[in-house]
Amino acid sequence: MPIRKGEMWGAGGPLPPDAVVVRSNTHARAVVTEARRQGREIPPLALLGGDLCRTLGGTGDESRFRSGGATEVGVDLGAVLVDGRLHWFIAHLVARQGWWRGRVVVAMNAQFIGHWDVAPRGHPNDGRLEVLDGDLPLGTRLQVRSRLVTGTHVPHPGIEESHVSSQQIELGRPTPVYLDGDPLGPARHLSLRVEPNVLRCFI
Repeated sequence: MPIRKGEMWGAGGPLPPDAVVVRSNTHARAVVTEARRQGREIPPLALLGGDLCRTLGGTGDESRFRSGGATEVGVDLGAVLVDGRLHWFIAHLVARQGWWRGRVVVAMNAQFIGHWDVAPRGHPNDGRLEVLDGDLPLGTRLQVRSRLVTGTHVPHPGIEESHVSSQQIELGRPTPVYLDGDPLGPARHLSLRVEPNVLRCFI
């Protein structure tokens, strides 16, 4: 069950023997995708790096896992039909022609993309994705970029924000899509949804 306002989140304990240690967004998504494609349960993820790890407050200290001092949290999983083909993402989806021109659509399960605090009001276990959608003039993009590090780029009149459990997005022209930073290829239609609280993550 996703977290509710005011509830405690996370519990200490040893790392399960079937946990997979992952050091990046790419690695974590690969583990999830393999399990989903094979119809298996997703194994627990011990996070040592990546944007979801940072969002959860992970330090990258592998000794915590060996000493039994890890913290376990439940985390949502992003799912998306990209022109009809199903994919998953743990941290974020980005659809863009470029950062400096054209429409940019971002769906966040994590708070960060690299050093950017993209979704400062989101939570990775609230059963929702934070979706930002905009096509800003170049000068405005420069202003927004300067505020991304501190998460003060929103609210903004040129950026449409939504907090959704599912959403259909028509991109119009073929637009490159990136899942957890990895290029997927161009697409015209995205059908987003959340799989609530399906990931067991350890930090």
